[in-house]
Amino acid sequence: MNPARLHRSSLIALIALLFGWFPGMARAQAAKAEAKAAQNSPVLSDSDIRKILMERIEDFHQGVGIVVGVIDPKGRRVISYGSLDQRDARVLNGKTIFEIGSVTKVFTSLVLADMVQRGEVTLTDPVAKFLPEDVKVPQRNGKSITLQDLASQTSGLPRMPDNFAPKNLSNPYADYSPELLFKFLSTYELTRDIGSKYEYSNLGVGLLGQALARRAGMDFEHLVRTRIGTPLGMTSTGVTLTPEMKARLAVGHDDKLVPVSNWDIPTLAGAGALRSDVDDMLTFLAANLGFTQSKLTPAMTAMLANRKPTGMPGVEIGLAWHISTKDGSEIIWHNGGTGGYRSFMGFNPKTRTGVVVLSNTSNDAGVDDIGRHILDSRLPLMQAPKSHKEIALDPKKTDGFAGQYQLAPGFILTVTRESEGLFAQATNQPKFELFPEGERTFFLKVVDAQITFEADLNGKASGLVLHQGGRDIPGKRLEGEVPTPAAHKEISVDPKLFDLYIGHYALAPTFILTITREGDHLFAQATNQPKFELFAETRKDFFLKVTDAQVSFETDAHGKAISLILHQNGAHTPAKRLD
Repeated sequence: MNPARLHRSSLIALIALLFGWFPGMARAQAAKAEAKAAQNSPVLSDSDIRKILMERIEDFHQGVGIVVGVIDPKGRRVISYGSLDQRDARVLNGKTIFEIGSVTKVFTSLVLADMVQRGEVTLTDPVAKFLPEDVKVPQRNGKSITLQDLASQTSGLPRMPDNFAPKNLSNPYADYSPELLFKFLSTYELTRDIGSKYEYSNLGVGLLGQALARRAGMDFEHLVRTRIGTPLGMTSTGVTLTPEMKARLAVGHDDKLVPVSNWDIPTLAGAGALRSDVDDMLTFLAANLGFTQSKLTPAMTAMLANRKPTGMPGVEIGLAWHISTKDGSEIIWHNGGTGGYRSFMGFNPKTRTGVVVLSNTSNDAGVDDIGRHILDSRLPLMQAPKSHKEIALDPKKTDGFAGQYQLAPGFILTVTRESEGLFAQATNQPKFELFPEGERTFFLKVVDAQITFEADLNGKASGLVLHQGGRDIPGKRLEGEVPTPAAHKEISVDPKLFDLYIGHYALAPTFILTITREGDHLFAQATNQPKFELFAETRKDFFLKVTDAQVSFETDAHGKAISLILHQNGAHTPAKRLD
């Protein structure tokens, strides 16, 4: 759900899991690339598409299996590369099942549009109308959140509720209940006017799914199957995996290509719970492009009629669909992701071409660029990581490199010699092999990172430098016991002070740190991450007890925070206040 990812960080991530990077649904880079698109560009050949997939998996090591579906006036075609799992060599095809994450939002909003066509609801109905009477949905300036506000991502609700605190990070949404959702709604105060601004919200569309299911008198999965799946003949799209679907399921993987658990999303199902295959998704696109007619056609058309700006250049939003426009040509799209999968679905109504890309690997690279490039070959693909050529190196020359290297307080890189190979393992991270490209320079194949050892004439290393993400981070070799992080002493402060710090802070365009107050306690919650308490060590400096991270607030003359700095793993990341 793009989300989703309580996404695990790279091998040696600069920001730990608590504040792990999770790319949002609409990237500035993608929007900029889309602005270069022109109409009527030729669709790539099967061989060109397969070459892209092979490169992404074999050369970039950024995927295990990818399936692409293309539909145009000439018909359908499916191109795939990779496997269901590294231990399962079965070939992927159009019937391979994937989690589609936030692409689910398109189906949720189509149900809404269909219910409007049937006269069951209106776009301007308050969502509160379809929730239990004791649920108090937040209002602002006398205006209520409507069904359309939820579908167009302008409700004013945050990306995720602040009481989202999963017990199992491998399946984070499984224990988030309707009771927790309704409790959050009843206590939350909106920070901006309803309808005033696009703000992507998994919470909002999950709530929409709840409301529509309650109106229809059935659960979300039954609603989607009844209103969309059955009419269109989509037999492999649903939430529950039947035994037959499980046999076709591609195993999900994280960015280190390690298998991960599937996600269960019962309460916020409308935001990202569906599973599907490329054949079904092409059937869905065929209806949207007019190749097949159904009773859903008016509803599909209506989804694109009422558009609102997103703040991204040339990008508007209808009901769930994002619409990128340039020179009169449109690309209509949505993407998604869960802990082990990434997805993209888009089409060009003028050329009547549609593309689906499903991957069983969840990483920063994603598959959006592949989908857009297939729709218009002039849209750039992600640049290849710098190539590194492995050389033959006498293992004895690495004897002096084994040891522990401190990159930051509490963040140690342990280098070991095992048999004929050299391995590196960061604090709380898996262990991966280092491959030599020189006598003192090594690289990793699972992530774009390199290590240079600083050694004396006898070959014993006194330190190393980690090269990753455009940064060169030195690490001093440790002798004896590993030092513990600096101690932080909690002090008492007036809880009223916390009111000056409450707000949203942008660490990156799609990575927000939300500061909230609950009673006499202050909390921090990063995008799609659990919420943790902050403890004061000065009036402006706070620390976490669950990980070695600190937050410093920068204030104006009245003491109100205008920004903050996140201190973690040796990095000091500034974040401007958004409110």
